[in-house]
Amino acid sequence: MCRFLLIVVLCLSLACTGCNSRETSFNHLNESVPEHIFRYAENQAADYPTTLGAYRFAELVCEKTDGRIKIIVYHSAQLGSEVEVLEQLRFGGIDFARVSLSCLTEMSPEFSVLQLPYLYSDDAHMWRVLDGDIGKHYLTRVEEFDLSGLSWYNAGARSFYTRVHVRAPKDLQGLDIRIQESKMMADMVKLLGANPVQMTFEEVYSNLQLGKVDGAENNWPSYESTSHYEVAQYFYLDEHTRIPEMQLMSKISMDKLSKEDRKIIQECARESALFEREEWNKREKLSEETVRASGVEVVTLSIEEKQELQNICMPLYEKYAMDYMDVVGRILALKESD
Repeated sequence: MCRFLLIVVLCLSLACTGCNSRETSFNHLNESVPEHIFRYAENQAADYPTTLGAYRFAELVCEKTDGRIKIIVYHSAQLGSEVEVLEQLRFGGIDFARVSLSCLTEMSPEFSVLQLPYLYSDDAHMWRVLDGDIGKHYLTRVEEFDLSGLSWYNAGARSFYTRVHVRAPKDLQGLDIRIQESKMMADMVKLLGANPVQMTFEEVYSNLQLGKVDGAENNWPSYESTSHYEVAQYFYLDEHTRIPEMQLMSKISMDKLSKEDRKIIQECARESALFEREEWNKREKLSEETVRASGVEVVTLSIEEKQELQNICMPLYEKYAMDYMDVVGRILALKESD
C-alpha cells in the first residue's frame, strides 16, 4: 500500500512539472507526464551565454514534444568538470552537455585543426567553416566515441592581457603568461617568446596582483567578469584562438528516442545555437564596453600584423595538423570570401 501511494505521489509531482528548466525542478503546470527526463551539464554560471543557450534548448524541446521530453539544466559544473562530464556522456550517465572542443582533442587529434592559432580572420569566417561541410563533418566525427554532435556554440576569441604594455609580438618576449591546460597553447606562447605558466583559473587574479605572472589570455567576458582588468590593464587584441564549443548528446540517450523525437532534438539544438550566438555577441559587447570604460588600454592589430603572427605560429600547423592540412587549406580558402 505504501509503495502504491509513493508511486501516485511521484506521478502527481511529475504531472505538475512544466517546460521551464531554468531550475533543477519544473515549476509550471503541465498535464502530461514526461516519457523522458534528461540531464544537461553546463560548467558556466546561470547567466552565461552558453547556459542561456542550454535553457533555450530545453524549453524548445519541451514545447515541441508537448512535455514528453523534459531537460533539466545543471549549471556551474554541478555535474563535474567538462572532462568528467564528457566521460559520463559516453556511458549515458549524463544525457546532454556543452563542451569546449579542446576536450575532444584527447579523443582524436583531428579536433586540433579547428583551434589552430590565428586560423580564423574573424567570427564570420569561423561560422562559414562551422556552418558548412567542414563543421558537419566534425559533428558526425564524434559518433565513433558514442556521442551525437548536435550544434556549435560560440565561446569568442581569446587574446592576451598583461600588467605591462604590449604593443607588438616582441613585447611578449620573456613574459610569464598564464594559459589554460593545453599543449598547443603552451607551444604557441613559447613561439611568441613568452613563458607559459599553468595554474587554475581561480588563481589568476591573485597571481596577477602579486606579479607572479605578467599576463594571461582569455575572451572579453572572462576578462571582465573575473575583474582581471583591474590587475592587468593592457589588452592585446590579437584574437589568437577561437575555440568552438560543441553541444553533445549521449548516443545511449539518443537511441532511446523515436526517429521523430531525434529530429526534434536536432532542430532545437540548431535553433538554440543561433540564440546562444546572439547572447554571446551581446555579452561580449557589454564586457568590452565595461572594460574600456574602466581605462584599460586596448591594442588592436591590423590584418598584416595578424598575418605576421600566423606565420610565426606555422610550426604548430605542421605539428598538430600535419595529417589534416587539406582541411586547413579548405578553412583558409574560406577566408578569401571576406
